[in-house]
Order: sequence, then C-alpha cells, then structure tokens
Amino acid sequence: MTAPLTGRVACVAGGTRGAGRGIAVELGAAGATVYVTGRSTRAARSDMNRAETIEETAEQVTAAGGTGIAVRCDHSQPDQVAAVIERIRSEYGRLDVLVNDIWGGDPLTEWDTPFWQLDLAKVQALWQRAVMTHLITSQHAVPLMLERGRGLVVEITDGDGAHYRDSLGYDLVKTAVNRLALAQAEELRPNGITALAVTPGFLRSEAMLDGFGVTEANWRDAAEQDPNFLASETPRYVGRAVAALAADPHVAAKAGRVLTSWDLAEEYDLHDLDGTRPHWGRHFTEHVQPTATP
Repeated sequence: MTAPLTGRVACVAGGTRGAGRGIAVELGAAGATVYVTGRSTRAARSDMNRAETIEETAEQVTAAGGTGIAVRCDHSQPDQVAAVIERIRSEYGRLDVLVNDIWGGDPLTEWDTPFWQLDLAKVQALWQRAVMTHLITSQHAVPLMLERGRGLVVEITDGDGAHYRDSLGYDLVKTAVNRLALAQAEELRPNGITALAVTPGFLRSEAMLDGFGVTEANWRDAAEQDPNFLASETPRYVGRAVAALAADPHVAAKAGRVLTSWDLAEEYDLHDLDGTRPHWGRHFTEHVQPTATP
C-alpha cells in the first residue's frame, strides 16, 4: 500500500525537537520528503543549549520511511529562509506542506510576573522569535506553493486563544499565531492553499521530560509531581494529526481554524505511540481549570 504522502515535499520550520520533530517524523512515516530546519546542529547548538539537532530529526524521518533533509536556518533572518526555499525549489520544484513551529521562547517567557513588571526587551524578542519568524517563513515559502495552486500551511500554537494564558508575553504571541493562521487562510483561500493552526495538548517534549527528571521510558513517574502529566501526549501524537491533515483531500474545509491534537485524533482515528488516545481538552475541563481553555 502506497504511503499517503509519497511524492509530497514538506518543510518543518523549527523541527529540531518537540512538536516539530514529532511532526517531521510522522510526515516521513506517511512517505513525505521533509526538510527539517532549525538552529541546532551537531556542529553548534543554538542559545537554547539543548542536545537535540536537526540532523537527528532528519535521520528519524528517513528511518520512519520518508526522506529527511536537515538544513540549518535562523528563521528570523529572511535571507536564510529564502535560501532554504530556493534549495527546495532547485531540488524538488515544489512544496506541498509548510509547518511553522519556530519557538525558542522558553528563556524569554516570564511566568508569575504581572505585565507591568515584565522585561519588555524579552517580550519584544519573544515576538520576533515566535511570530515574525512564522511570517517571514510563510512569506518566502508560499510563493512556491502558489506556482502549483495547492498546498497546506500549518501554524503550530498552544491553545485556541479563548482565555488568558497566564503571561502577557506568552499569551500575546500564541494568540497572534492563531490569528496568523486565520489571516493566511483568508488571503490564500482563492489560490487553492489552506492555512490553519494546530495545538497539541500537554506535550511530553524532551524539555518537559527533562524538567520532570524522567525519560519516555518512565514518564509516568512524573505524576508524583503533577498528576495531570498522566494526560500528556508524545510529540508524535500531534505529528500524526498533522500528517492526517496533509493527506486529507478535504482539508480546505478546515481553513483558518485552530484545531487540536485530541479532536483530530478522534476524527481521523489516531492513537499515540502507546496505543492510547489522550484527550487533553476533556482532562483540562474536568480536572484542571474548568473556566480556562487548554
């Protein structure tokens, strides 16, 4: 049976770790060629100073059945983004899926700090890293999609933006990403290109596992620190959701919406790596904070 994304070309911007890595690998598992971009390479780490690299992600894409191609890129630099897209054009002549998952905002987010005490330089840097990078990347990548009159742009976000996210800087950029998906959808709709946003639930990323002092092998032990961690999901879960969207011939009906990993899992009959189907939205509503949004 032919994999549903065989022959498709994707670019996962910010594919070094977390949701970006999970999405890249699942696009590969569906047969796609995936360009994995980011700043962390085996030659040099980014200022996030983590061990994960774009080369590792690309190798996992290939191992899953796709073709992984690692390209270092600082997405805040338009010339570097332009070079990535030109390489895709010269090597494949098409781009079917763009995933904007650039973040790098963990060291810039000030939790438990009222807005009048925020470091505005950090807020400004957060805006540049978490919003402008997405716009820069779409601006350079979408014209390649326009040439064929088809494509999918996926903005990876956190929550649907309906309720406050506990830090003005964080709330501002995540809500802006949701609006970026809507704005792109409206302008791209007449051109046959679909743009939308997807949020994972409580993501069991590499950094989150490290923060709890556990690994994927014993992650449930972290429930002693936070029982809600038992409702978490691997990055591959949202990856499977994005791959399903990319393979859906009717995905245009979802243009402009903020979708969730848990709802998409139910719609497309998806499961996480352990065979479960986490539903962070339901868990959040029932056990965490009924008046807020996941």
